[in-house]
Amino acid sequence: MKLVVKDNSLINASYSLGLVEQRIMLLAIVEARETGQGIDTDTFLEVHAQHYADRFDIDVNNAYSMLSEATQTLFNRQVTYTVHDEKRNKPEKRVVRWVSGISYVEGAGVVKLRFAPEVVPLITRLEKNFTSYELGQVKNLNSYATRLYEILVSWRSVGKVTISLEELRNNLGLIDEYSRLEAFKRRVLDLALNQINKHTDITAQYEQHKEGRVVTGFTFRFKIKRDKKKGAIDVGERDADTADMFTVEGLNDKQLGRIVRNPMFMAEYNHLVSPTSPAGQSQQGWDFEMVNRLKRDASQFNKRPIRDYLEY
Repeated sequence: MKLVVKDNSLINASYSLGLVEQRIMLLAIVEARETGQGIDTDTFLEVHAQHYADRFDIDVNNAYSMLSEATQTLFNRQVTYTVHDEKRNKPEKRVVRWVSGISYVEGAGVVKLRFAPEVVPLITRLEKNFTSYELGQVKNLNSYATRLYEILVSWRSVGKVTISLEELRNNLGLIDEYSRLEAFKRRVLDLALNQINKHTDITAQYEQHKEGRVVTGFTFRFKIKRDKKKGAIDVGERDADTADMFTVEGLNDKQLGRIVRNPMFMAEYNHLVSPTSPAGQSQQGWDFEMVNRLKRDASQFNKRPIRDYLEY
């Protein structure tokens, strides 16, 4: 299998890559593992036009021009993620480049790239939360569909994930594009889901959440495909009383909800959200934002043992 492995904190970060750029990154990760070369901050990895053409079923002559053009833009692409400033006890939004160096060998059809120091640990660290999938799963997807597929399969064992509209837009790398909800759903979300359902190993659907008439977020549910005779494996049927592997210390969703509504918890972590975000404007928005943050990365909630909030 041609496995791509990424740390889930990288998958949930906000970044924007063009389709060719994204494919170059994925292919570099795959080939580094297949050759045993590995990924570090010093080594330039190679992506060959012929390999690119073979993996993504395109004409090799087109691959040459695609790789050449992508090399011109990839160096300036950035990834944004949040870390905790221990000294000031505050969240810090960090922006780094994907690559620290990149070049294109004219005539040979070879891209040489070196991942940035901050990105390398997020690609290579496998001992904690990580997601792996076959490169072939995304070969027929556009860039938004690839990003959404990565987000969904990072919750493969649960079969569902709830995410605010703001966070979803950030994770898909959208800043000002498709600001109207109708355009976002038609040109990005629905198109991405159609591609995922047609070309990958999962089928997915979503329901939207509203506060009044305003859509604030979505819950995605998906099933892993089996062969057509046997149907799909449903991995999304789990009630709120049951804990899952992505939660915290075996706590179920109802317990996590009690924790994030605890006045002490809210006082200690209200700095994590902007007053203008859905999580800063309503209790419902706060609840599903904080529960999902806890389940994705509980390490940022370190002021006291998380179970202590159930005692107050």
